[in-house]
Amino acid sequence: MPASPRPARRAVRRSGAIVAAAASVALLAGCAATADAGTDSQGTTDAAASGYPLTIDNCGTEVTFEQAPERVVTIKSSTLELLLALGLEDRIVGAAFTDGPVPEEYVDAAEGIETLSDRVPSQEATLAAEPDLVFAGWESNLTAEGAGDRATLEQLGVRTYVAPAACRGEGYRPDPLTFDGVFAGFEQAGEIFGVTDAAADLVAEQRAALDAIEPSDAGLTALWYSSGDDQPFVGAGTGAPQMIMEAAGLENVVADVRDSWTSLSWEAVVDADPDVIVLVDAAWNTAESKIAKLEGNPATAAMPAVQQGRYVIVDFPATEAGVRNVDAVAAIVEQLGAL
Repeated sequence: MPASPRPARRAVRRSGAIVAAAASVALLAGCAATADAGTDSQGTTDAAASGYPLTIDNCGTEVTFEQAPERVVTIKSSTLELLLALGLEDRIVGAAFTDGPVPEEYVDAAEGIETLSDRVPSQEATLAAEPDLVFAGWESNLTAEGAGDRATLEQLGVRTYVAPAACRGEGYRPDPLTFDGVFAGFEQAGEIFGVTDAAADLVAEQRAALDAIEPSDAGLTALWYSSGDDQPFVGAGTGAPQMIMEAAGLENVVADVRDSWTSLSWEAVVDADPDVIVLVDAAWNTAESKIAKLEGNPATAAMPAVQQGRYVIVDFPATEAGVRNVDAVAAIVEQLGAL
């Protein structure tokens, strides 16, 4: 998805002053040279015995981990929350571009993690945290204008890793994204961080929760409305919205668009006439504001779904591949039952 237009609500504390880039690089080099390959917070005791060195083809970039990362900068809520779910909060030296508060079960773990930026951090801010890994939610986070391009960061001793579900290149982009693919991403993170047991437990827990959900059998069609005034930006046929709606028993009215997201005209929305409208709720673009747009537009106001208030609401952080997706399915099914 495109960058959020406003700073999100803050789930973690803001960092102090950022040091100069040159000093950051010097400190980073020292940190990399002295990184401890011994016992970590998850009990990894020997790099070779734990599967290191580990080389991964990540979105077309080869990344080699000589040992489990110990100092991680996360970009986007999806990456932060995955590490919290794996019990790796002690390795997070900074978080950036979070989309809202972390789920209640992670609040204590997230306490004290510094916010480097409300948006994509600069390379200077990223290096100031002295990371040995930048874990990005999107490939677009890792550019010269953002946290730093992957080649440059690698030269500085900083590994980079993009959530596999966000890869965009041919042969790497999920088509479509599936829960098996999301869970495989959790397992790969477990390999990278030397916490394969924790990743296996997380996947087992999420699979059980997903299997326990009884999807709607009402045969309802749905539109996933994320943002947009002149043109609505909606969930298309290959990304997390499609995956979540399908698991909830909803038929996406734009499932034939082979992309994660797409823009529609309001005329196309009216023609599609969905039975249900899924509204993404974000601090900067609330579900209530979208309802006001739908009810204030004479064309959409005449749609039965709008007239009858057939809305279901999903929190913004659940709209990207991550640990919230299964809960989003359950929440949609519950709301459908109340319509």
